[in-house]
Amino acid sequence: MELSLNKKKKQKTENSSTGNSEVFASCSFESLGLHTTLCDQLKERLGFEAPTLVQAQAIPVILSGRHVLVNAATGTGKTVAYLAPVIHQLQKCDPRIQRSDGTFALVLVPTHELCMQVYEILQKLLHRFHWIVPGYIMGGESRNKEKSRLRKGISILVATPGRLLDHLKNTSSFSHTNLRWIIFDEADRILELGYGKEIEDILNILGSKQQKSVGKGNTTSQISEVQRQNVLLSATLNEKVNHLAEISLDNPVMVGLDKKIELQLTHQDVKPMEFNENDILEKDGKLPSSSTEEYKLPTQLLQRYIKVPCGSRLVVLLAILKHLFEKEPSQKVVVFFSTCDAVDFHYSLVSGFQRLSHQHSDTDVKQLFLKCNTLRLHGNMNHEDRRTTFHAFKTEKSALLLSTDVAARGLDFPKVRCIIQYDPPGEATEYVHRVGRTARIGEKGDSLLFLQPVETDYLPGLEKHGVTLTEYPLQKLLDSFLLFGIRYHPKNFVSVDTHPWVVSLQKALESFTSSELKMKKMAQNAFCSWVRAYTAHRGELKGIFMVKKLHLGHVARSFALKEQPSLVNKSLQKQTKKRMRDQKQKNISKKRKVGKR
Repeated sequence: MELSLNKKKKQKTENSSTGNSEVFASCSFESLGLHTTLCDQLKERLGFEAPTLVQAQAIPVILSGRHVLVNAATGTGKTVAYLAPVIHQLQKCDPRIQRSDGTFALVLVPTHELCMQVYEILQKLLHRFHWIVPGYIMGGESRNKEKSRLRKGISILVATPGRLLDHLKNTSSFSHTNLRWIIFDEADRILELGYGKEIEDILNILGSKQQKSVGKGNTTSQISEVQRQNVLLSATLNEKVNHLAEISLDNPVMVGLDKKIELQLTHQDVKPMEFNENDILEKDGKLPSSSTEEYKLPTQLLQRYIKVPCGSRLVVLLAILKHLFEKEPSQKVVVFFSTCDAVDFHYSLVSGFQRLSHQHSDTDVKQLFLKCNTLRLHGNMNHEDRRTTFHAFKTEKSALLLSTDVAARGLDFPKVRCIIQYDPPGEATEYVHRVGRTARIGEKGDSLLFLQPVETDYLPGLEKHGVTLTEYPLQKLLDSFLLFGIRYHPKNFVSVDTHPWVVSLQKALESFTSSELKMKKMAQNAFCSWVRAYTAHRGELKGIFMVKKLHLGHVARSFALKEQPSLVNKSLQKQTKKRMRDQKQKNISKKRKVGKR
């Protein structure tokens, strides 16, 4: 949906500071109605010289007090689009709000990392508004410490759904009688993670209709008898998001849903904004479906796919990473995997695998195959390790992040140059969020999707949503590497599997994995979890990703295993039986000791 402010024409400009690619001519944050001090913070602390298109669309609408549904591409500045209006409204309260007034705005996010990111942005924006207190609560943190913070009062609270519901039910000192805003950030991901029931319980406890506040101090008169304003943000739309919008939004204004419909905003009256009746979501009360919806992706994103035989996947991944970091050492790359075990295995492999350098010297020297700072991130890591990784990848100028989809939503990692989807996402909509970690706010970016020859039917599913990928020139890349100090240019090899460089590196990887017991166990676990994840595809994708189409021996090779899967399974079965025997022996010993007593 397009928006025209005071009939100003939209134009493409390149902002030298932030790379914002789409802004309105002569449009500034001040012209959108935001306080001057807040505008200064946006510029000084976040680097926004001018609003992005989504911000220019959404901020005036949110300032007007209407319920809003924002559907926009990732990396377009949606966080600022909802935080700035909330801060603007709170800072102008006279007298000032106090901590004892409790929570005025609630931001719900799907993951720990996004929770921390939104909180950090809040801290920067509130630097000059010290009386507005930001805070966060999420799983993995100390509940007692959170209760203490809630008791003192948090003006703007960022939370994950499970922990918020816990405090709503069990923390009596959590004051939310003055709650005015409920914001669902990355709503589709919140629902995909299975928080639908928690969200409904939260809405039932908080209510979403007009609420009179009975708070402390003089501030309550400022916020009393004010209708609750709910804001829902989602990069993709589906039936679950549709349902959440229906139960949480009251005649919402839609931003970014349909480019063919224009939302005209005028300043004719004293009120901040007025809307035409056509701007309100009425009709049958339902939102558009995402079955044929075109995905919103940055135009500057270069999207490609690479067709790789299963047994050569690992070698090709390492080849591409080596090429990227040798070509441009100072860059960030994210690789997405389907399971936590796969992340752990590849992290250990990349961190430890060495190969002869074959330099022009009397002695060959072994060096790390990939010379880059490697990090990992997945849901099975403890909270402190996840936080450390999150901050490290944000601040590093050059790094490789191996991750599950926990890093696919909402996280704003600066200067990510390339996204590699080593395992295709379980849902086509997840493709949008993964590639959304690059090409953010006008920056250029590349994305690469790994597919096996039997999986190429995945591409038409993306094309239905307006996403077209070009093929990556794999043979040209492989021919560029030296083998024993010599550059080979094979002309008559049948497949990638038989390329001399691929064969040589595969042998070296298998030798490395088999020589270390820990690496071998990690490879076996990763293989088993990968097969389980592969069989878990749903809907249309189940007909594309079928285990019976795969050669499991080649799958084992993609985890640098020499053994056939049957031998791997037998090995795991032996280990399981041994653990059961040991446990049984311990139980017998305990019974004997008890009997002697």
